[in-house]
Order: sequence, then C-alpha cells, then structure tokens
Amino acid sequence: MARDTTDSQPIDGLDELVAYLAAGSKPREKWRIGTEHEKFPFYVDGNAPVPYGGERGIRALLEGMQKMLGWDPIVDAGNIIGLVEPTGQGAISLEPGGQFELSGAPLETIHQTCREGNAHLAQLREIAEPLGIRFLGLGGSPKWTLSETPRMPKSRYAIMTDYMPKVGRHGLDMMYRTCTIQVNLDFASEADMRRKMQVSLKLQPLSTALFANSPFTEGRTNGLQSWRGEIWRDTDNRRSGMPEFCFSPDFGFADYVEWALDVPMYFLIRDGRYHDVTHVTFRQFMDGALRNSVPDGLPTTGDWANHLSTLFPDVRLKRFLEMRGADGGPWRRICALPAFWVGLLYDDEALDAAEALTRDWTHAEAVEMRDAVPAQALSAPFRNTTLRDVAREVLAISRLGLKNRNRLNSDGYDETDFLAPLEEVVARGTTSAEEMVRAYKTRWGGSIEPAFLEYAY
Repeated sequence: MARDTTDSQPIDGLDELVAYLAAGSKPREKWRIGTEHEKFPFYVDGNAPVPYGGERGIRALLEGMQKMLGWDPIVDAGNIIGLVEPTGQGAISLEPGGQFELSGAPLETIHQTCREGNAHLAQLREIAEPLGIRFLGLGGSPKWTLSETPRMPKSRYAIMTDYMPKVGRHGLDMMYRTCTIQVNLDFASEADMRRKMQVSLKLQPLSTALFANSPFTEGRTNGLQSWRGEIWRDTDNRRSGMPEFCFSPDFGFADYVEWALDVPMYFLIRDGRYHDVTHVTFRQFMDGALRNSVPDGLPTTGDWANHLSTLFPDVRLKRFLEMRGADGGPWRRICALPAFWVGLLYDDEALDAAEALTRDWTHAEAVEMRDAVPAQALSAPFRNTTLRDVAREVLAISRLGLKNRNRLNSDGYDETDFLAPLEEVVARGTTSAEEMVRAYKTRWGGSIEPAFLEYAY
C-alpha cells in the first residue's frame, strides 16, 4: 500500500482532479514496471503470528532493515510503520495484519524486477532469521483466526477497521488475512489508458485463476482455490470490483473521477493527524462538507491522491494502472505476475491481439467469471469453453509480447522464461491451490503446518 501523501496544493475544481490523472501519461521510452509483493511473517517456533512490538517483533524487523539499507523511516504517531528509499525508488510498508510489503522501484525489465525481489528477500532473511522469523508466500492466512492476527499501529488502518464491517462481510479478512502480488504499469495517453484498463479488467479473473493460492482458512481447507478472490466479492462493493462504466467505448479520466467523487472517503491528514471522514464523499468534501469540522478542511492534491489509494477496483487507476487480481505466492510468482501483464500491455502487437480476443466480452460475462473463479479457477466456464483454454491463448499472447520486447539479460535470455510458472499451471491443469489441497489430503496428513515449510521464503 502506497505511502500517504500530504501535498497541500489546494484544489479549485473538478478539472484539476482530471488533470492529476492525465499527468500520468508518459511516452513509451519512459514506461516502467513497478512490482509489489506481500508476505505473512511468522515465527518458525510454532508457526505463530508476529506482533508489532517486542524484541523479536515487526518493529524490530523494520529497524533492522533500516540499519541495513539506510532507508528513511516512515513514522505514524511515533511508531515506525515503513521505510522509503531516499530518492523514492521503492518502499517497505506494513499491511494491517503485519503483512510485509515491498513496493519496488520503477524498473525497465522483468530481469531487474526479479533481481530486486531476490535481493529484498535475501536482505530480509538476514535480519529476520536471528529473530526466528520467516515469511509465507500464500494469498490467504492459512492458520490464524482474525482475533489471533496482530494489528499494526497505523492510523489509517484503525479508521478502516471501524468502517469495513459497515459496508461488507469480508473487509476485515481482506485487511488482515490476505496477501497479493501486484504490478503497476504506465500508459501513453487517455486512449492508451482506456485500452489497457479494459483489456486488463476483462482478464483480471484469469489472473486470479492462474495465481489461485489461498485454499486454507483457520487450519483447514475452505472449499475455495482463491479465498482472497472470494473475499473481494464482498468487501466494499461501492469502491471495489469491475465498475461497469470502465467498459464504455469512450471511457476516460473524467469518468473515473466522477465515480471516485461519489465514493466515501476514509481519512484526511492534517498536521500529522488522521481524521476519520468516512461520513462524506469526496464530492461532498469538494462542496465544503468538512470546512468547519476538520482543520484546513478544504481539499488538496494530497487529499485526492490519498482518496484514489482507498479505491479498490480490480484494476486501479492512479497516474498508472495497478493490476490487483492475483494471490500472493512463492518467489517465482513475484516475477511471473509482472511478466504476464507486461507481455500483454507493453507491446503493440500483443495488446492488439489481447484487445481482439476480449473485444466482445461483456461486463456481465466478466463479472460472471469473477464470481466463478474463487471456487473453480481454471475450470470456470466461459462461453463454450473454460478459463484453462482461454489461459492458453492469453499466455501465448503474453509470450509474444515479451518476445517482441526483446529485453535480454547478460546471458542473452529474453523475458519469456518468467512465464514458465504460469505455463506449468495451464499444462498441468491444476492450480497451486489444488496442488496444496492434494498435499494436505495425502503427504501432509491433514495438517496445514507443512505449508509453513514448503511455501516459506
């Protein structure tokens, strides 16, 4: 999750909100790849959750990483809750239940992304192992109840924790018991943003299916392949899912702004203090609703940037596009997720092919896929076939895009090898979740404890 901003530039009208998004447009040579991944910390002794405080807690982990990296601390109410690279090239942050996130630097190739992820995990191990901590690469917390899960001392999360049960059944599970891998990608113009948004929204359920990796809850199978995907079906549907207006042939920045304006806010930051403003929408805020109840209660650019970060559609528009459908997973998936989307969206021939494949997919069909995937994953039906067959076509397009990019490493290999974990899933016909459930029923002897060994970083 991005660091909250405090840009105090006043906002005078809606045009400025649209211009804020449009300013993300970049020429192709400046397109970058920003990969984020989350993982669950746990104590090796007993596979127990790691609290924030104490000599062997998450605060000690962050302090150790700060000393090693020399990154600047992010402090909230006196507590260190993250680190940021001094020039803004990457950050480490905490999700509400202690999930440890690397928000990677904007990089040019998947080779660089993979090196970044490997370096981060190696550095983290160096600090974490003396504390008896390791990290679990799954999409959902497999063992701990919500009450057993630690809570991080981050002000925005306190506001969200109070608000979530009012707007959906699974919001607290989303916050405290899920992990994701995400990639952030650039666009050249409003028209390019529209194409990429529409293709990636339609294909997001396929990403959820390919990366399905959360079949356990509270020590037993949950009957799902992506529990995380099911959680997002009823978290806060006013700000989540697949907004239908994004499927419009003339969808643009202004449409997203109009939608965002009518979503309730979470918070305002004034003088370092978080104010709960969940009772107003951003449009009401623009109309003066907080003028007399919050210090400096008029909207700023920082308020708008923070509000955009509290919207959770399957593809989120900021000054870039965020692909949000995938479960967290083993380290190979950290490279596979950005490779999948870069192959589809960063090459013209591939994007044309992906657009042609999905052009007549309707919003209703995409939602139906999204609803089916948590339980059925690649077996989910689509028209007269299944998502497994769709996956073959889409992976071939992604492979084509990566081949066309022709970004070689020092050994002369291009980026197509990073698709191998996904191509294996499709060839095998079973997801990571299904493989885990099979292990649970056979060699794991009905216990999820071996997951903490086999899926640990």
